[in-house]
Amino acid sequence: MWKLKIAEGNGPYLYSTNNFVGRQTWEYDPNAGTPEDRESFQNARDIFDQNRKKGFHSCGDLFMRMQLKKESGIDLESIPPVRLEEKEEITYETATIAVKKALRLNRAVQASDGHWPAENAGPMFFTPPLLIALYISGAINTTLTSEHKKEMIRYIYNHQNEDGGWGFYIEGHSTMIGSALSYVALRILGEGADDGKGAIARARKWILDHGGATGIPSWGKTYLSVLGVYEWEGCNPLPPEFWLFPSILPYHPAKMWCYCRTTYMPMSYLYGRKYQGPITDLVLSLRNEIHVKSYDQIDWNKARHHCCKEDVYYPHTFVQDLLWDTLNYCTEPVMKRWPLNKIRQRALDKTIKYMRYGAEESRYITIGCVEKSLQMMCWWAHDQNCDEFKYHLARVPDYLWLAEDGMKMQSFGSQIWDSTLATQAVISTGMVEEYGDCLQKAHFYIKESQIKENPKGDFRGMYRHFTKGAWTFSDQDQGWVVSDCTAEALKCLLLLSQMPTEISGEKPPVERLYDAVNVLLYLQSPLSGGFAIWEPAIPQPYLQVLNPSELFADIVVEQEHVECTASIVQALISFKRMHPGHREKEIENSVARGVSFLEEKQWPDGSWYGYWGICFLYGTFFTLGGLAAAGKTYQNCEAVRKAVNFFLSSQNEEGGWGESLESCPSMKYTPLEGNRTNLVQTSWAMLGLMYGGQAERDPTPLHKAAKLLINEQMSDGDFPQQEITGVYMKNCMLHYAQYRNIFPLWALGEYRKRVWPSQSL
Repeated sequence: MWKLKIAEGNGPYLYSTNNFVGRQTWEYDPNAGTPEDRESFQNARDIFDQNRKKGFHSCGDLFMRMQLKKESGIDLESIPPVRLEEKEEITYETATIAVKKALRLNRAVQASDGHWPAENAGPMFFTPPLLIALYISGAINTTLTSEHKKEMIRYIYNHQNEDGGWGFYIEGHSTMIGSALSYVALRILGEGADDGKGAIARARKWILDHGGATGIPSWGKTYLSVLGVYEWEGCNPLPPEFWLFPSILPYHPAKMWCYCRTTYMPMSYLYGRKYQGPITDLVLSLRNEIHVKSYDQIDWNKARHHCCKEDVYYPHTFVQDLLWDTLNYCTEPVMKRWPLNKIRQRALDKTIKYMRYGAEESRYITIGCVEKSLQMMCWWAHDQNCDEFKYHLARVPDYLWLAEDGMKMQSFGSQIWDSTLATQAVISTGMVEEYGDCLQKAHFYIKESQIKENPKGDFRGMYRHFTKGAWTFSDQDQGWVVSDCTAEALKCLLLLSQMPTEISGEKPPVERLYDAVNVLLYLQSPLSGGFAIWEPAIPQPYLQVLNPSELFADIVVEQEHVECTASIVQALISFKRMHPGHREKEIENSVARGVSFLEEKQWPDGSWYGYWGICFLYGTFFTLGGLAAAGKTYQNCEAVRKAVNFFLSSQNEEGGWGESLESCPSMKYTPLEGNRTNLVQTSWAMLGLMYGGQAERDPTPLHKAAKLLINEQMSDGDFPQQEITGVYMKNCMLHYAQYRNIFPLWALGEYRKRVWPSQSL
């Protein structure tokens, strides 16, 4: 039986900066579990099947929840859930019961080291590249057990669309990158060409009916070339020589957004090497299965610019195609010949140097799953006996997440992000008697997860920025600064510092708070006043013309975003109020410029576009929190009034809110089909309205929304899993499995406190 392991790690190729606090890995023990436990697992799989038929593709993370709830020993069922009739009003007592049940549930799914574990996945192009890396290296059978493979197969089949294909992400229409990579993954995992009760054949038909795998987008072309079922001649050039250019040049790759940089660096190495794995019987068979033409008859040069129309979100311009053609016809032929091939070798050596530094500084987790798989391919291509590949293998379990829909490779984990939000949700209840050791554990985890040192050596020469004082998205070992995670963690430390130590534990040294503030101030744009996510924004939007991806827009340079700007504004204001001596004037100026950025970014309908959640509801909720912290109210700020009106005008008849994922790529507010309700998004809207003073002005819309949440609460205090609610880069959805218990608790906790302020003291 599968078991989630927390903060564990051992072995010669595994090391940590904080004793693995925040690490979460799944392990299979054939002797573990009772017959009842195994039956519960199967019941969870059946529940997913039922929800899938209702149109809900996201898992409920039930395996993790069952294990942690059982280990916690917290009583979740003795208090029956509240059920309110149509004309029955919410009272303070009924709200208290719902909040108490939700609080207990959140406590029960907290891990022993203080973090809230959860899946952070959804894209269907995450897992297959890892399998390709393991396959070409021959490490697949030593890294993955038969149980791993069984669960991965289950996951891929579970998210196959009815037309036989797979989407870019689990709720998406079928695409070539989702379909071809998922098909290849199933075959690598041991499924035969006619297995899956016809599912493999239907997938093959979808691929061939849509022109075959030559139409896969550029990222997929790279993966399939490494496997050997596509040829490098069919890829647009990614010359590693770019890394030899002086960094002062405006188009140097060091100026790229960090995810773009760390993706195309290993891709350029693989392209420069034209590396291809061993040509096995499976590879030869796949060459016949996924292409319309015979493999030796394919015009690879023509395939360079071909992309299946179902995949295109960012069409290449004439200028881009001209650039790729110039590199392909004029540069590549001469770079292969002496003496210019010496330059290529220098470029390859330099990319290896950068990749080694990045891997070591992230304890071989890397920045995320895309770079992780690509780096593994690179290190195997570089030296099959190198230690770097062994270190990478040791961190593969950090990426594998198991739930009732199967096992998948996740982004790299959202431990810090989820835990800081959950901590604030718990605190919002004010139910001190129910906290138990929850906040002590959360406090320990947040303190232990702060990055204590900068990257080693000349980190700026390695195109990195200082990190001391920041928090990551996942755990400390990963090592990459994330601004809004840093802001939310700082907010938690400030809140917890105001509580008695017997409730929240020991405070960190105040210098740690100063370090966090230093990071946040560094990330503000001197031009716009907004804040970027990972690194300072690059004010060179023209570089987007170099975007080689057909799948994403705006990936070339770092940009400012309203959500992280709003989080940082809140954190800086709280810090200044409690610690007025540190960079006080700079903080005042920073907040003022951040607030101006937020007001300037408001859309005509009063909303803000959310870049990391779906979508206008998410962005507006965060922004109103930032404006409220800055003293902006419904009475004194037009932006707040417009935002409140946006929320009120988009509330549906039953009192909830629900926004379609189509809002993200279209950048136009789109309700869910049938104007139905999503509970997480309803919670965002409630919080936004309360930040805008709705509870004091007219709580009626809040009563309607709260009633919906309360009536949907499950017997254990949890809330049902519904549509996916996360997104990144406008076009790819991401499942945050903890959102369904965090945000309803937070919304109901704030609702109870603000509607009945005297009774909540």
